[in-house]
Amino acid sequence: MAMTRRQRARAVRAAQYALLVAVLLIFVLAADWGELRRAFFDVEVARSLFPDIITTALVNTVVYTLLGFGFGLVLGLVLALMRLSQVPPYRWLSVAYIEFFRGVPALLVFIALGFGVPLAFQVALDRYVTVMLALGLVGAAYIAETMRAGIQAVPKGQMEAARSLGMSHSRAMVSIIIPQAFRVVLPPLTNELILLTKDSSLVYLLGLSLDQYELSKFGRDALNQHRSLTPILVAGACYLVITVPLGQVVRRLEARTAKAR
Repeated sequence: MAMTRRQRARAVRAAQYALLVAVLLIFVLAADWGELRRAFFDVEVARSLFPDIITTALVNTVVYTLLGFGFGLVLGLVLALMRLSQVPPYRWLSVAYIEFFRGVPALLVFIALGFGVPLAFQVALDRYVTVMLALGLVGAAYIAETMRAGIQAVPKGQMEAARSLGMSHSRAMVSIIIPQAFRVVLPPLTNELILLTKDSSLVYLLGLSLDQYELSKFGRDALNQHRSLTPILVAGACYLVITVPLGQVVRRLEARTAKAR
């Protein structure tokens, strides 16, 4: 007798579960757990990383991320308004910037600002300024498109109502449109914050002193010192301390936005 659609779906799901269990069993039986513990879960090595990995590396990662995100948010909003402007040169400049920095790897931006600009203009940029500019310039290209979509998502009647009350276009944009747009784009902006947190690992290219280490650089140096992968695992766990709560915030904001709609 032919199976119904629901029965076929249950059979496929059961086969998928069985395959997953088989793969897990193969991994458990084939793995050398003693070697895995020495390579990834060395308690003595992990203990030696504290408290510096928290007080220095984790704190610096958060600082670098917030500097880049703050600069990128301001610049991204300006670019979004330029993209929506009625003045063609503003739109052209905005589009050129967005396409360029979305297409260029962040790695090249760090190298250009860390070595190219000081060499070309004979200026020594502060390390934190360099990080802020590098992360912010890349993040602004993505934030600009997010903000543009948020502004366009606000009903046109909001602007018309504001203008009928005597507000200028710029005043209506600042007081009425942009605050509503931020409510729409908060979840994707939080996602961009998570991406910048991971991009902050490129700071090591600039050459850092011990008190400027971020998580990736700290873990890499500890890896070379202890000849164990445990520092990389601990550094990854510290990244999760930052990104997992932010992911929870994104889901809550998305749920609240959907409920409000």
